Amino acid sequence: MRKEELATEFEKIKPQLKSFILRMTTNVHDTEDIIQDTWIKVSSKISSFKEESSIKTWLFSIASNLAIDILRKKKRWSENVTDICKEAAMKNPAHFQEVMKIIETSEYAKFEIKEHIAFCFLCIAKSLPLEQHLCLLLKEIHDFKVKEIAIILKTTDALVKYHLHSARQKMIELFEGRCALINQQGICHQCTEMNGIFNPKQNVQEELMKIKMVREAKKANKVHLFDLRMEVLKEIDPFNSKAHELQLHHLEHNRKVMEKYLKENP
Repeated sequence: MRKEELATEFEKIKPQLKSFILRMTTNVHDTEDIIQDTWIKVSSKISSFKEESSIKTWLFSIASNLAIDILRKKKRWSENVTDICKEAAMKNPAHFQEVMKIIETSEYAKFEIKEHIAFCFLCIAKSLPLEQHLCLLLKEIHDFKVKEIAIILKTTDALVKYHLHSARQKMIELFEGRCALINQQGICHQCTEMNGIFNPKQNVQEELMKIKMVREAKKANKVHLFDLRMEVLKEIDPFNSKAHELQLHHLEHNRKVMEKYLKENP
């Protein structure tokens, strides 16, 4: 493959790659650095690409391993990350001032419940063991096959299947216990609470009924509801969604809060 062809393919895949790395790291700056380092690495190793896998698999493999090098040094987030970050936000008036300024000045800051569902998953998934987290993202959101994930993570098909099963079961359990959108007993109402704060003119019930996961909450089983949640995530690019500036601000807040929390609670 010539470098010009590689550059063309890289640009096609780059948006998916950025979305994947951000969901791994929750850090915009790390994401940009990893994407740049990925390009440097692949462009210097074109000859090592033997076309035994797709170019997309090869790029994801290199980017994943660069991200893993960073993430291995970091602690997993707590399962109740959204509660911790909400409490921190409520104690920080400056946070809401920053948010309102973004809403007033940016065309990409309209709060949408669907986007917050994706944001919520991004944060809570950080509580999974690293291998489970990566397998879940690669399979459920980026549609890689088990064999491709094994290549990306340099592991076996059997281990990929194990990590996927464990990750799905854990996330299903967490959302069933927390999410008020799918379980009336769920303790978390942040989607609707934040809609009332940041987009009060928007009718909450009308917006909820646009989301298949919510419409089917009373009749579908928990596995199907999780699959519908994954469909919501697939629709949203965290760097180019209608509310990406607002959600990236929330993400940066949560990342800083969790880093401080984990440092104080070893």
